[in-house]
Amino acid sequence: MEEKDFFTETEEHYPAMLNCPSCRQSAEYDLRWILRKKKSSLPPRTTEQDQQRFARARSYRVRKDDLVICKNQRCRKRFEISGIQSVVLL
Repeated sequence: MEEKDFFTETEEHYPAMLNCPSCRQSAEYDLRWILRKKKSSLPPRTTEQDQQRFARARSYRVRKDDLVICKNQRCRKRFEISGIQSVVLL
């Protein structure tokens, strides 16, 4: 079995305060995350190895956005998100 069989995926939005490195203005950006929640039970076609992997699995979020566009109308430059984790264990 693959890892995606252990989780249900949904996309969520969470706000984050970020500073543009060009204009140095801070604003709140809506970042997209993929939420992978562990299923309550395994499908019936599992082996013993799959059951061990499922027991160790945890729910987590993965950040989908790597770049954002500055909200300042004069700047509007793209900048890379730094200072925010890309994977968060729940």
